[in-house]
Amino acid sequence: MEIRRERPEDRQAIHQLTTDAFAPMSYSDGTEPAIIDDLRAAGNLTLSLVTIKDDMLVAHVAFSPVTIGNNTNSWYGLGPVSVHPNLQRSGIGTALINEGLRVLEGMNADGCALIGNPKFYRRFGFVSNGSIQYPGVSDEIVQWKSFGKQRPEGLLVFSPEFGS
Repeated sequence: MEIRRERPEDRQAIHQLTTDAFAPMSYSDGTEPAIIDDLRAAGNLTLSLVTIKDDMLVAHVAFSPVTIGNNTNSWYGLGPVSVHPNLQRSGIGTALINEGLRVLEGMNADGCALIGNPKFYRRFGFVSNGSIQYPGVSDEIVQWKSFGKQRPEGLLVFSPEFGS
């Protein structure tokens, strides 16, 4: 298994993988592939990593700029993250997210935020303590991870490509 940055020739495979991975998810509105394409086109796809297994692209994670309250520098949003449906719950997504967080920290990012299941993301060090909020979403699933001493507070705003 290899984890690496996306290459131009990966783009169609990433789009299809994301479509397939989110299709059975009840919370998905089907926009995830377009969000990744739009982030890339707008120059807001800060970090895009893929997992290759047996010469196939089987997982992808995107990181893009976010703001939290008055902080507009060096915070990134995690997601969408996609794993091939037949390989979900195999550890591939965990390895990919861990590598993405390691790379972000190496880029001197202040931290990362997301909206997701706290039971899953707690293993990566994400916190959901109500210090950051997202309109219409329970504070429990709005999470952050600081790479230093900074503790974010305020409204989480994703890149415009998310349509939020």
